[in-house]
Amino acid sequence: MNTIGDIFRVTTFGESHGVAVGGVIDGCPSGVQIDKQLIASDLARRATGTTSSASQRREADEVEFFSGLLDGVTLGTPIAFIIRNTDAHPEDYQALKDHFRPSHADYTYQAKYGIRDWRGGGRASARTTAPVVVAGAIAKQLLDQHGIRAQAQVKSIGGETDPEKIETLLQQCRAVGDSVGGIVHGSITGIPAGLGEPMFDKFQACLAKAMFSIPAVKGFEYGDGFAMAAMKGSEANDEMKVEDNRTVKFLSNHSGGIQGGITNGEEVFFNVAFKPIPTIGKGNRHDVCALPRAAVVVEAMAALTTIDLILRNH
Repeated sequence: MNTIGDIFRVTTFGESHGVAVGGVIDGCPSGVQIDKQLIASDLARRATGTTSSASQRREADEVEFFSGLLDGVTLGTPIAFIIRNTDAHPEDYQALKDHFRPSHADYTYQAKYGIRDWRGGGRASARTTAPVVVAGAIAKQLLDQHGIRAQAQVKSIGGETDPEKIETLLQQCRAVGDSVGGIVHGSITGIPAGLGEPMFDKFQACLAKAMFSIPAVKGFEYGDGFAMAAMKGSEANDEMKVEDNRTVKFLSNHSGGIQGGITNGEEVFFNVAFKPIPTIGKGNRHDVCALPRAAVVVEAMAALTTIDLILRNH
């Protein structure tokens, strides 16, 4: 599947070193003024070549919209767009045409399709997250109308949380041609109670599916997550109180704003674990670490999941 969402549906296309990557958004409500500067800002957060940890590939990442907008306002029709690949170097991968790289999708794509795009991983490349960021930026603007905000930031890299230690670690990895993983913390605030579809489209299940579609993601937890396995029920329960005979307030939020697969109105928070980038060795142009560029992709996926479930509720 190259499509995510039930009502707010996003289909992406393109390969890492092809002509372009892009997407089609279907189900976006009409009459929404789209802030293209916000889209550009989110793409800049995902951009390569800007930090010591990022790939040195430099892409302009300028979005070209082909349909679905009139004077920047959504028409309710499919929104189609592309982002041209301007710094692709497919010749760099010629030597890998007949070789499988460890921990990449080279072998598995070959096994599935009988053919693969060996130019930088093709469809399996993190380059394919650029259209996701565009769609996510539009989803964020829809969420803003509901007072909902999806955010994400780096929680740790290589087990370190101190910014100075993280920067030192990244420089050391770059110097020796190694890589490192990390954790992104995400949150969704202002979210109402009642989102989620039991049994098999629980809010956390949809969120997890979205996060696991991001390249290099190896783990997901929400609320207190795996730590709850070591807790007692008396410690893990989120007690409630009723204010003004009608408003329910929770005294804690160990469950991460989701109970029975449905949001309870509290903040939804979660962690996403990224593995070390498998491309290693001196002289390569690739990321030393997927973070912090991946944080905006996590935000985008959270926004896409939330707006889709809101529209399903409607």
